[in-house]
Amino acid sequence: MKLHIADMLRAQKKHISFHTPGHKRAGADITELSYSDNLYCPTGVIARAEADIAAILGAHASFLSTDGSTAGVFAMLYAAKIMGARRVALPARSHPSAFHAMAAMELSPVVIPQGTAYGIPLQPAEEAIAEAAAQADALFLTSPDYYGFFPPLIKAREIASRLDIPLLVDGAHGAHLHFTERYAGRYADLWVDGAHKSLPAMTQGAVVSANAKWSGALSEGVRVFRTTSPSYPILASVEYAIKYPRSPRIEARAEAFKREYGCVLNEDWSKLLVPFGATADGAQRALEARGVYPEFNDGNYLMFYLSPCTREREISALGRELKRLVRGEVDRDAPAGGIPIYREGI
Repeated sequence: MKLHIADMLRAQKKHISFHTPGHKRAGADITELSYSDNLYCPTGVIARAEADIAAILGAHASFLSTDGSTAGVFAMLYAAKIMGARRVALPARSHPSAFHAMAAMELSPVVIPQGTAYGIPLQPAEEAIAEAAAQADALFLTSPDYYGFFPPLIKAREIASRLDIPLLVDGAHGAHLHFTERYAGRYADLWVDGAHKSLPAMTQGAVVSANAKWSGALSEGVRVFRTTSPSYPILASVEYAIKYPRSPRIEARAEAFKREYGCVLNEDWSKLLVPFGATADGAQRALEARGVYPEFNDGNYLMFYLSPCTREREISALGRELKRLVRGEVDRDAPAGGIPIYREGI
């Protein structure tokens, strides 16, 4: 499939810059010029890239972001507000950007409780979602979460439809799932993909999308919260990432690795969650001394984040390194790590 933004950048002619950015060097890092389109009101290569992305993601409209998923979360909640929402049901461990956006927009949270198991935050139960959603004007979920687990998306869709409220999904860690039944866009009215997290996009690259009823409101939201000075390399990388092919070999290797090396059997192939208990800090130091850097260490688990670009030999190398390390027992009553739980007034 054609890469509209990257092809435009490759075709540009050398010129003398009397425009931003201030480094004045020819190359991919340019501003809005006569041939490069304009993210704020696209009609050229950016518009064509966004149309392709929407078709791939099953959206009525998709909008590129160089401000990460955070800008997408703000835009989604803004869209919900201008369409009448005043109260939003969301899990207690939702990303801080959701609570920050709600505070800025004077939206009231209806917090859905989340339990924990062996130091891992659990996705909210269907009953808890239904109870909170009944008190709200919109439902906001995270799918998947940072630990590789999913909320009950089918039931959440049924709940939102029954109550006639929108379902918003923070899919910051799920952009690699758009080929699958797990993908947030199959259920949500509004959703954001953090392309840079699990696909080959540059940091801060994301996409926020909507179905037909919500695309106009989301368009207004991105105009409010998205930068007017975007990075063209990031834009090009997001288009490339969404069009990047699936890697069944890596997915299968990851699932086999989980069983072979005693990982938590979560639901997302891209997240290898290895229990270490009290030895987690020492394990991290030992791995980093050998040039292996995990995504996070929450004090009980080390998580290793894969993508379709991960190589099989890298996964094998990780397995060899894990064999060197001592693992402790995870305390079943340990407080969950990751994103802090929401507390009113914080």
